[in-house]
Amino acid sequence: MAAPSEGALRRFSLAVDAMGGDHAPDSVLDGLELAAERHPKAQFLLVGDEARLREALKSRPRAAKLCVIRHAPDAIPGDMKPTMALRQGRNSSMRLAIDAVSKGEAAGVVSAGNTGALMALAKIVIKTMPEIGRPALAAITPSARGDVVMLDLGANIQCDARNLVEFAIMGDAFARAVLGLPNPTIGLLNVGSEELKGDDRVRQAAEVLREGHAGINFHGFVEGHDIAAGTVDVVVTDGFTGNVALKTGEGALKLMRDLLRQVFTSSIPARAGYLLARPALERLREWMDPRRYNGAILLGLNGVVVKSHGGTDATGFAHAMDVAMDMVTHGFTQNIREGLSRLATHAPPMTSSEADAPAVTAQQD
Repeated sequence: MAAPSEGALRRFSLAVDAMGGDHAPDSVLDGLELAAERHPKAQFLLVGDEARLREALKSRPRAAKLCVIRHAPDAIPGDMKPTMALRQGRNSSMRLAIDAVSKGEAAGVVSAGNTGALMALAKIVIKTMPEIGRPALAAITPSARGDVVMLDLGANIQCDARNLVEFAIMGDAFARAVLGLPNPTIGLLNVGSEELKGDDRVRQAAEVLREGHAGINFHGFVEGHDIAAGTVDVVVTDGFTGNVALKTGEGALKLMRDLLRQVFTSSIPARAGYLLARPALERLREWMDPRRYNGAILLGLNGVVVKSHGGTDATGFAHAMDVAMDMVTHGFTQNIREGLSRLATHAPPMTSSEADAPAVTAQQD
């Protein structure tokens, strides 16, 4: 069953950049086929080469049933600079998908395309919520106690106290929507857990959060080892520190996998031990599968924006779709506005650093 063309004006659950990613459009459409099974009542606006997509959807009936195609003659290359994408990408699949969110046709957008281009276009076209100073890049990571939300992961290299408080409110709303936590715990990443540790901006943000002005469950300061331990559900920090922490964690997981491979291939007894331990190791592999954590989210915009890893497969892209659908379904944006409203009503003024260097988006691929 081929996807229908556009007819009467409708409200789409999500707009999907069909041509973004290393293996697009096949990986995107395969992911949509899985997502369609999980979200049978959704409506997706599929943006890309119409002739190519219509033919490809013939072998993906579930996705075809839920998708409407919008033709885009161009696609943004993975190596195009954000400034060039802003100037030359007006007819690209990514830009037209983002335009659909800006115009209110879709509640959010998912793309596996160029990270820098997506973040730049989303911030300029969809725009930051009026109450938010700067959007933040968030992701989900594994821990000993379950999934943990981390932000910011690179969208803002320098942050002031108010930025950190806003990140905490956005992280709380995200954990409620995507992780299904009714009262997630929030921690500020610091060099120690004592109240006197850290610089002025971190201590000032902690004071506001500790006094309950934002209406969230603030745990206090956490340290680097608390991320993997799962001490809190949401870890808040500036983009520089968050990106370093994320990449360090990814490197540690890769090292562990490599060491296990070396250990279990080092001798015949070790190989025999692997056969005995294989069921447990398979469970560990599934738990640490990076596809389960695919999808970086730009929080604080007037719409949902999810960036899938460019090299992911169908399972990974479907997970990014799941994240976006959870955010749309659970009123993520409205929850942020409510938290910011409480903050504006009750919190004392916080120092701002508007003269800081402009935000810089870190590449995720």
